[in-house]
Amino acid sequence: MKHRSILPTRAGLVAVLIAAISGCSTPENPGDIHDPYERINRVSHAVNKGADRVFFKPASEGYGSIVPKPVRSSLSNVASYLDTPRTVMNDVLQGNIENAGHSTFRFVINSTIGVFGLFDPATSDFGLEERETGFADTLAVWGAPAGAYLELPLFGPSTERDATGLAADILANPLSVFSDHGTELAAATSFPSVLNSRHEFGDTVDSILYESADSYAQLRLYYLDSRQFELSGQTSAENAFAPYEDLYEEVYEGLYDGF
Repeated sequence: MKHRSILPTRAGLVAVLIAAISGCSTPENPGDIHDPYERINRVSHAVNKGADRVFFKPASEGYGSIVPKPVRSSLSNVASYLDTPRTVMNDVLQGNIENAGHSTFRFVINSTIGVFGLFDPATSDFGLEERETGFADTLAVWGAPAGAYLELPLFGPSTERDATGLAADILANPLSVFSDHGTELAAATSFPSVLNSRHEFGDTVDSILYESADSYAQLRLYYLDSRQFELSGQTSAENAFAPYEDLYEEVYEGLYDGF
């Protein structure tokens, strides 16, 4: 009964978000970096950079030093596993039935042989690599414009389209349909995963945040280029690395998936 009462509200909120994407602004000259909110974005960037310096960077260094890599990998696998239903849902919305079937088989294999996602035999033994996607990608497939660049407090770099997609993913996570404890499970697995991502990609994140003359402009360029590469199909999502996308976004998605 709980889910029946919540899901219609979520569906309505998602519909509002989808309608909002139609109001995304566009640059005067196609191809230009569209950042009309730069002043506000830079404030958010300062907050994110401060959070990284004070908490995420030292916490990830301690986590990487204390926790063995196989254990860190298993905990990250669980976070990825719990996100698979949302991936399948978006593959269907994009009309990509092959990817939907691929991810469904991954989920079944990792649910059973992989002990509910602790291990990833789907990749290692069956060649079914992760093919992550989200509602932001779905909006892009549907032809929605990227809109202006945004840097969201703690969620990191985004665009108007990607922020709308992120909000829709949080509100309409299908995992909550199957479990009353979806929020708790996601929160428990996301935090170790985010620390592991910060540890594994530490050199890249540090070079952008602390070694560039203008970390805001550098991060903006890195994110926009990475997203363009990812959406163009020239590279896979895992190789089109956007630093904060795997860090702040992942942990906060997990914390709020059940709402």
